[in-house]
Amino acid sequence: MSTHTLLLFSATVVPLVCTPGPDMLLVSSQAISAGRWAGLRATTGVLLGYLAHSLMVSLGLAALIAASPFLFATIRWAGIGYLLFLAGKLLGSALKPGAIELSGGRAGSQLRKGFLTSLLNPKGILVYVAIFPQFMDRQGSAPLQVALLSTTFIFWCAVVYSSLAIVLSATRSKTVMSERRRSLVDGAAGGLILVAAGFMAAT
Repeated sequence: MSTHTLLLFSATVVPLVCTPGPDMLLVSSQAISAGRWAGLRATTGVLLGYLAHSLMVSLGLAALIAASPFLFATIRWAGIGYLLFLAGKLLGSALKPGAIELSGGRAGSQLRKGFLTSLLNPKGILVYVAIFPQFMDRQGSAPLQVALLSTTFIFWCAVVYSSLAIVLSATRSKTVMSERRRSLVDGAAGGLILVAAGFMAAT
């Protein structure tokens, strides 16, 4: 696969990565509510989810899912349900009284949230099944080309989402968050995830 093809592929997928969606909104909510490292851990989870998509493509499962309306819809609504669950927890927290001391939160939880959000995001399946073939040479090694395209896609996801997490985490400048600010942050984070669920339901 030529460098020109990879550059053209990058020019195609970078706008998709930068488009607000479930992955970006989840990373944003974690960075705002729990700080830089929480946002970066959520980003790592998202990247692991796309790595799983890459493995599914290699095994032919992604094409099977994309070809089956029932399986595709099942994954889509499972993702929507999971995002609604996360949004409900954050919005419920926003209604609870009390100030809190800020901490990074549980690393495993943030990794899991990012992983499940990207794994259950239909956009990931569509990128791998609908866009990847447009840049693949039928005469070349399919597994190698999938690996190169997947690495490029995951690289750009890492760049965009990590940058977003670092920038948004700057809003957390205090070690103790007042009740009012905590409610606003939890409410905003829950609202972002609710919007993410709306994006997923609308596509």
